[in-house]
Amino acid sequence: MTAEEFRLLRDFVYGHCGILVRDDMQFIMQRRLWPRLEALGLKDFSAYYRYLRFDPQRRTELDTAIEALTTHETYFFREPRQLKAFTDELLPKLERRNARSRRLRFWSAGCSSGEEAYTVAMLLKESGRFEGWDVEVYGTDISRRVLATARQGEYGPSALRATSSEKLARYFTQISPNRVRVRDDVRAWVSFGHHNLQDPETGPLISRMDAVFCRNVLIYFDTPARQRVLRLIYDKLVPGGYLMLGHSENLINLSADFELVHLRGDLVYRKPNPTGGSGS
Repeated sequence: MTAEEFRLLRDFVYGHCGILVRDDMQFIMQRRLWPRLEALGLKDFSAYYRYLRFDPQRRTELDTAIEALTTHETYFFREPRQLKAFTDELLPKLERRNARSRRLRFWSAGCSSGEEAYTVAMLLKESGRFEGWDVEVYGTDISRRVLATARQGEYGPSALRATSSEKLARYFTQISPNRVRVRDDVRAWVSFGHHNLQDPETGPLISRMDAVFCRNVLIYFDTPARQRVLRLIYDKLVPGGYLMLGHSENLINLSADFELVHLRGDLVYRKPNPTGGSGS
């Protein structure tokens, strides 16, 4: 891969989905995309760039390229301190605020293979607060492959490494010695959809949300792309709705639209409520 080929492919990927491929990642891009050249019978990365731009199958191949360039490492019950604060402090607030409508919507943005979305549904179940409510956890990702895994709801040991034996017995069904499936009562509260966080045309597919989990997603973007994601999330949150980021992420120099909320167990962000209510 020449420097010019790297620049063309890097800029094309960025324009499509906002993912920033740093200058020092040329070799990684070459290694991860080379199998695509072989599969398509292309002689060099210039030909591959032209394929992504002009071939009738370009959208399918672009999805495949993005899949090759991104990492989807995740697992159930990740970042337990934040999940405990969500369960102990935010869910009671959401229960009181939505008591009349008995309706709750959560968004797992960049959900990968679905562990986070199912985790949220399990925590809602475990709280015992929302039986009989209209509840949905909506997981979205740019990768159709990981979404297929999410919809299947079957996982191995790596995804379960932070899952206690109690939760394993309560929320999963053993289907083989090393595979489990999420139980149907949990799956009933979760749905998945393909979504590009950088594509404004797909924004209307997302409904208004009471809380958004966007954890360890912003790290893939540069500052302008992060700001676009945050504007989308702000627009999709109801007034007083909450935003959970990864513990290595914050909104410093990115957005002044959200309030920082100091919980006993963690820090989260909230969309201001112009009526003055905070959901408490």
